[in-house]
Amino acid sequence: EVQLVESGGGLVQAGGSVRLSCAASGFKFDDHAIAWFRQAPGKEREGVLCISTSDGSTYYADSLQGRFTISRDNAKNTVYLQMNSLKPEDTAVYYCAARNYYCSGYGGQYDYWGQGTQVTVSS
Repeated sequence: EVQLVESGGGLVQAGGSVRLSCAASGFKFDDHAIAWFRQAPGKEREGVLCISTSDGSTYYADSLQGRFTISRDNAKNTVYLQMNSLKPEDTAVYYCAARNYYCSGYGGQYDYWGQGTQVTVSS
C-alpha cells in the first residue's frame, strides 16, 4: 500500500520556524520526485517546493526563496520541508506528493498524495 504521511505541522508565531516531514512507503522512493503543495482557506492549491531524484530543488513561488528549503533522506524514505521566517500568509494545509523522477508544479501530474498537515502562523 502506497502511503505518504506528513507530520510536523502546528501553530507557530510569525517569524518562527517549522520543519515538516513526509514519510513515504509502498513505492520506490529513490525513483520519485517529492513535492510540497499547500492550500490556504478559500484559495487554490499551489506548489511550494519540489526535490528531484538527483536532489535538485525547484521553487514554485518566488516569495519562498530564502525562507523555505527542501531535503530528502533516501535511507529513511523521508522528505523534509524546513520553513523559516514564517508569515501569517503561510498558513495553509501542507501536502506532500510523489511522481516519477521529475518535478512538476502541476498537482495533477502527481501519482501519490498525503493527507496533509495544518500549519497556522499567528501574527
